[in-house]
Amino acid sequence: MKKILTPEEAVENIHDGAIIMAGGFMCCGQALRLADALLAKGSKDLTLITNDAGFPDGGMGKLIVAGRVKHLIASHIGLNPAAGQKMNSGEMRVDLVPQGTLVERIRCGGAGLGGFLTPTGVGTAVEEGKKKIKVDGRDYLLETPLKADFGFIKANVCDTMGNGFLAKSTKNFNIVMAMASQHTILETDRLVKRGELDPEQVNLPGVFINAIAHEGKK
Repeated sequence: MKKILTPEEAVENIHDGAIIMAGGFMCCGQALRLADALLAKGSKDLTLITNDAGFPDGGMGKLIVAGRVKHLIASHIGLNPAAGQKMNSGEMRVDLVPQGTLVERIRCGGAGLGGFLTPTGVGTAVEEGKKKIKVDGRDYLLETPLKADFGFIKANVCDTMGNGFLAKSTKNFNIVMAMASQHTILETDRLVKRGELDPEQVNLPGVFINAIAHEGKK
């Protein structure tokens, strides 16, 4: 059985300067309660790895607006004006990574791989500072793995062993981020007892989960 905590308890050990992976696309499939709890806790100088900068008034976007994120690694930032402002002023470092490359770098981190080769970005600003390797006469970039100290993952339902069901598009980055985080916190809308979740619905195995965040903590 995993630790079952309130969102506030789940983020207690997140230190200043931590690297956090947050699943979801904008606020869809994002651990919104964990984001709010971390904002209230006051952790700062964070490195945030996520698909996007979110909205200024929702989820992980609130941390960016509040100046808690010093380094953002994401595929786009367009719907959070604060992200662009902080990037241009130098207040926040922003690494923009093509979306497919971003998720594959995270998958490599979770799978214990040393990286992967991709033609995406060759001949553009994306290749700056990266090793270029030629295979069968074609140039590829070596993209290195991404890992995190903490993962904020969201499930529609999970059991007390941490086995989770993530519906439809909410799977997006959540599953690979659970694998690539040293301490993965699973926020769930509904918590059930062991054996109550149909094994055919489990798309996130509890082996990747360290703690469960649930407002109705038992």
